Amino acid sequence: MADHYYTKDPTSQHKPGVVEYAYRGHSLRFDTDSGVFSRTEIDRGTHELLAALPDTLEGKLLDLGCGYGVIGISVGKAFPNTDVLMADINQRACDLSLENARKNGVKAQVLQSDGYENISGTGFDHILQNPPIRAGKAVIYAMFAEAAKRLAPGGRLWLVIRKQQGAESALRYLSTLFSNVETIAKKGGFWIICCSLPL
Repeated sequence: MADHYYTKDPTSQHKPGVVEYAYRGHSLRFDTDSGVFSRTEIDRGTHELLAALPDTLEGKLLDLGCGYGVIGISVGKAFPNTDVLMADINQRACDLSLENARKNGVKAQVLQSDGYENISGTGFDHILQNPPIRAGKAVIYAMFAEAAKRLAPGGRLWLVIRKQQGAESALRYLSTLFSNVETIAKKGGFWIICCSLPL
């Protein structure tokens, strides 16, 4: 069976690469490889999610499904008052994230985890996610439901979903979990959604 980016231990032949990314005045470089999400370029959805974030972020932050670390490392670099945890089911992605954080001068923890399986912590101020749509609705909706349990009071879940991949139905489901669900940006078919819990 071919590897997917949500394969736990990819066996595909290594094809190392480097992707460069500029974010809020910082020049970042990411090592990539085969068997991880969007290995040849920064995914458009990831870019739009990062672009839509507010001017300040702080507190305990989780990048769930981190891939090679673009979201968590970009946020950690631009917002040094964040305490970043990155997690992915894909061990190769986790290894890349750890090395990329080091090379970009970002202090972050990295954890191999199938969804929230190995994440023991709660009280996250922010959870950021470009969800693995190809893993199926049941998988990503379970992640949304668990996020609602893991956030601190007043915490926020930030998501990017393409309209044609179920953004409208996701909004309806998210509204059953969170007190406030808002589409904060729409660009190129990508919807950036912010879900929050009451203080």
